Amino acid sequence: MPAAKFTFENGEGKLLSGLLESPEGTPRGWAIFAHCFTCGKDSRAAVHISRALSRAGIGVLRFDFAGTGVGGAEGEAVDFAADVTDLKSAARAMTTAGMTPALLIGHSLGGTAALVAATDLPDIVAVATVGAPAELEHILKVFNASDLDTIRREGEASVDIAGRPFLIRRSFVDAVEQVDVEKAVAALRRPLLVLHSPLDQVVGVEHASRIFVAARHPKSFVSLDAADHLLADAADANFASAMVATWANRYLPPLKADLPQVEAADGVEAIETLAGKFQLKVRSGKHSIYSDEPTSVGGLGSGLSPYELVSAGLAACTVMTMRLYANRKGFPLERASTRVEHKKVADMMPPDRFTRTIVLEGPLDEEQRARIIEIADRCPVDLTLIRGSDVQTDLVDAPLPKRSSEPAA
Repeated sequence: MPAAKFTFENGEGKLLSGLLESPEGTPRGWAIFAHCFTCGKDSRAAVHISRALSRAGIGVLRFDFAGTGVGGAEGEAVDFAADVTDLKSAARAMTTAGMTPALLIGHSLGGTAALVAATDLPDIVAVATVGAPAELEHILKVFNASDLDTIRREGEASVDIAGRPFLIRRSFVDAVEQVDVEKAVAALRRPLLVLHSPLDQVVGVEHASRIFVAARHPKSFVSLDAADHLLADAADANFASAMVATWANRYLPPLKADLPQVEAADGVEAIETLAGKFQLKVRSGKHSIYSDEPTSVGGLGSGLSPYELVSAGLAACTVMTMRLYANRKGFPLERASTRVEHKKVADMMPPDRFTRTIVLEGPLDEEQRARIIEIADRCPVDLTLIRGSDVQTDLVDAPLPKRSSEPAA
């Protein structure tokens, strides 16, 4: 589902702009992502982690802080306290909109802001940080001595950070020296996930150690191995995203199906026919079809490939769900059809993309069409693919028994 714009006022009455990554179907919870010092809501880490959580059924708000990062105006004053206030304002705005956040995830300075803000947000049940500093004085190391002297002497100075000017005021320096991050972590008393690269050249891994030691259990640490501070490599961003999404599952309500499965299906058997390299006879109850691979990879091309069978399940479930909903609502849907294509997408985690094309026939108005498409995104197979499943395997010595309806060989 495309990200939707979400705007809210911060403590100073300034309108902040964010993007809401909503999951397909009913969310199991909501989260806020806080970006890094020189980043914004569209940084690689922000986008990948937010979308990974949305695939796990968790809606995420990512927004630009008023001053810190690319969200602020060119040369706008940086204020860590304002970042913390912005997070609290975002949480209040989401609660007012019926989307009370339960998770805070922060990258770099955003992670530190999340740790500090969470202590004043009772609805937050867990916090995750990526490359977060354990002390705000670390930020001052990006300034040279002359800049700091100017800030302290004149009250402010324009400092170039990552090729972009930031207005740093003495209040920022004073706040940095006063905030005790480790004390805030000790007072958190909520589950904490710390992700950090041992090769981080911007915020050393010793910061992760200090945060982890200060935190109370339950707490977890995940090494990001060779990742850089900004998670510039897509593989590193994907790995961090998967870890956050998996960890968050433990602290949120279980997923619930939006629409019940119409009828429980019999088990499905796939048995080699021994004709060609791949041909299988697939059976469920009285029904049977062939599955095979294309001739281009050594098959006979005599049936649907495994991924085509998965795509067929999604297509069939989509049409049945739309029909069930249209009939229930009395919509004049004459006929529906769906085409599903599957492909692997590089640098995406998980790498599987199912593209669904829907055709609705009949005198439907725009609102009816929109509501039918919305329910298509909540069909049981769709939700199963997006949210993931548990697969268990048993090995037996005897061959599968023949069904009574199948003639003996």
